[in-house]
Amino acid sequence: MGQQQILLVIVGVIIVGLAIAVGIALFGAQSVASNRDAMITDLQHISLLAYQYRITLRTMAGGQGDYSLFVIPSQMTSNSNGTYSITDAQPNTLTLQAVSANSVANTITVIVDSQGKLGSLTFGGEFQ
Repeated sequence: MGQQQILLVIVGVIIVGLAIAVGIALFGAQSVASNRDAMITDLQHISLLAYQYRITLRTMAGGQGDYSLFVIPSQMTSNSNGTYSITDAQPNTLTLQAVSANSVANTITVIVDSQGKLGSLTFGGEFQ
């Protein structure tokens, strides 16, 4: 084999190696974004349940305008996306925290307002 052919083989191997490295990096980034989006969807579902609780009368097992006694249903506290908890419950606001199942450094904190809407999303870890 001539020197030119050996040089082309080496350059080809380097290009293939770089392409594989870029592909792996893109796959990892997509995995993190997918997990973040799934956790936001779970938080929206929990916020809807909380709002439903808030607007229901106490005689019908609701909060009657108050989030203070809301508890996340046990089947929703943890799933393949992450773990969900209430960090602060006030009459008009509810603060939820989600910790990723993939990495405990990846967190989302959100405040549910008196209308049941998510606001003030704060991301931690790779979610930033």
